[in-house]
Amino acid sequence: MTTLLQEVLKHEVYPAMGCTEPVAVAFAAASAAKLLKGRITGISIRTDPGTYKNGLAVAIPNAGGRKGNLLAAAIGAVVRRPELGAELFKGLPAARLKEAAALVKAGRAAITVDYSRRGIYISAEVRSANGKALCLLEGSHKQVALLTLNGRTVLKAARPGGKKEGPPYKQALRKATFRDLFRQVEKVSAADLAYLKAGVEMNLAAAKEGLKLKKVGYYMEDLIRKGYLKRDILSGAKLKAAAATDARMAGVPVPVMSSGESGNQGVVAVLVPWLVGKAFSVPEKRILRSIALSHLVNSYIKVFTGELAPICGCAVAAGVGASVAVVWQRAGADAKKATLAVNTVISDIGGMLCDGAKSGCALKVASSADSAIRAAWMALNNEGITEAEGFIGSSAEATIQNIARISSLGMDKVDRIILEIMSAKTS
Repeated sequence: MTTLLQEVLKHEVYPAMGCTEPVAVAFAAASAAKLLKGRITGISIRTDPGTYKNGLAVAIPNAGGRKGNLLAAAIGAVVRRPELGAELFKGLPAARLKEAAALVKAGRAAITVDYSRRGIYISAEVRSANGKALCLLEGSHKQVALLTLNGRTVLKAARPGGKKEGPPYKQALRKATFRDLFRQVEKVSAADLAYLKAGVEMNLAAAKEGLKLKKVGYYMEDLIRKGYLKRDILSGAKLKAAAATDARMAGVPVPVMSSGESGNQGVVAVLVPWLVGKAFSVPEKRILRSIALSHLVNSYIKVFTGELAPICGCAVAAGVGASVAVVWQRAGADAKKATLAVNTVISDIGGMLCDGAKSGCALKVASSADSAIRAAWMALNNEGITEAEGFIGSSAEATIQNIARISSLGMDKVDRIILEIMSAKTS
């Protein structure tokens, strides 16, 4: 029997090359196109607001700096290899890129946003001279809910637990407490630890590539070289996390280990506990267990805020997970200290808006790493924000539900305005 942690690792922690939303659009188009014969003649994509927003301005790996969901869909449709999953852009042949770009240039690819959708929703209709096929992803970047060919159903997947509740592991997360999550960490298997270590190595490699670019991580390193910043654990974690994000958002063809089905969140959730743990000489096995907790907390928060929220998931989900992980490394299953860490990060950067995936995400990742480490250190010394302040609750669970309510109800109009501004620029 698999544990809750193993379910989270299976469904939400996996290697991804490029931003996870455009690659999900490409996967949907590829799944539909694989059912067709002949040359692709047209593509129609419809997405939820979050997917639309995250694919608008982020570069696609192996695409020469080109950006956007439309090109991602066209690539998926001409490559027709959905079995590659989140690494669909890996080793993209030049001929297929040329064919995809020609489809977009000829106006044969179109995309619309469905404002009524919440959570991941991607509908991809692909046409050829011999017919048309449709693939629908719902609830997950890789969950095929429906496949049709010329109007005939090829596959229809019943969503486990129903549309609203989601699969069993998400239902279990929703009912969990932080004490439950702490207990999961004690059940980490040797295979789980090896997988977690592979994620560390993957994200460190991405950071190394990102430092070659003259972007956020590079200039933080430059400030250190010139003596304006001190080289320490705080600056090191911030610049490496930022550099890994620089690489992803620039379309550098390197994978990262995601968390909560997000690559940038994976960068924060993995690298912050790893680098802090190493700096404080925490045993490696304990660091890896803390990273397991980081993934769990990230996924736990997202069952309340939603997969693609109007507020930055690197801040209120991955940043919180990383902070709790650092606290656990030194204090163990201390619910009081963990609550202080949760409260302090959310009080600090809970209002950080998500305006889509792009190079500026590296700045938000750096801020999230900074806040996570500072909040953890305060919590370890029994200091932090309490329910006496603002929207903070009486427990970690209550604080998370409060920020989720603000995000899903209070910021609904804000998200739409952001989308309208972004869409106007592209049109």
